[in-house]
Amino acid sequence: MGSTRNTVILSCLVFLAALQGIQAVQYAVTNNAGNSAGGVRFTNEIGIPYSMQTLASATDFIWRLFQQNAPADRKSVQKVTLIIENMDGVAYASNNEIHVSATYIGSYSGDVKTEFTGVLYHEMTHVWQWNGNGQAPGGLIEGIADFVRLKANYAPAHWVKPGQGDRWDQGYDVTARFLDYCNSLRNGFVAELNQKMRNGYTDNFFVELLGKTVDQLWTEYKARYGN
Repeated sequence: MGSTRNTVILSCLVFLAALQGIQAVQYAVTNNAGNSAGGVRFTNEIGIPYSMQTLASATDFIWRLFQQNAPADRKSVQKVTLIIENMDGVAYASNNEIHVSATYIGSYSGDVKTEFTGVLYHEMTHVWQWNGNGQAPGGLIEGIADFVRLKANYAPAHWVKPGQGDRWDQGYDVTARFLDYCNSLRNGFVAELNQKMRNGYTDNFFVELLGKTVDQLWTEYKARYGN
């Protein structure tokens, strides 16, 4: 009896381990910027080991923030690759690859490691978030990514203050601040919104979750902060 029970427990542990193995994410980092100023600064002030650690930490943080506790709740992503390269702009994510500009790293004035970390949290969100099958406003997609950066305490000083901005879906820091307000009305709101965006998108998701239209919420948000 005891032997049978132990066998069952062992089998369960093996099964759980197999599930964990299926969900395990691999990370790779490549510095293609060579001896450029940004490539050298990346090597000296950030480095590949820290980048690998940050990719993993960002993934775990996003899963917790999005309340994606089971593999079935998440995208099926086996590997995420970070590429440092000389290019315009700051960064972008595509096909489970995150590209970060060495030009930006080289010219950034301030704590480049903290800035780099915030950028990775933003871009890693794009790897894991649902986008409503392409139906969600681009400003909302970018706003959710910056919301993650905000909640991870990597919001830079130049971001807008709460209540600022012209439209709720203006994107980035403007929308992130608005989503933070919405999340204060219903803890876990952004996680629930992301979950709803798995198969499509409608502004009515705000009504379903908060009982008010997104325009009503935006008006009340602006009024709260005297804008």
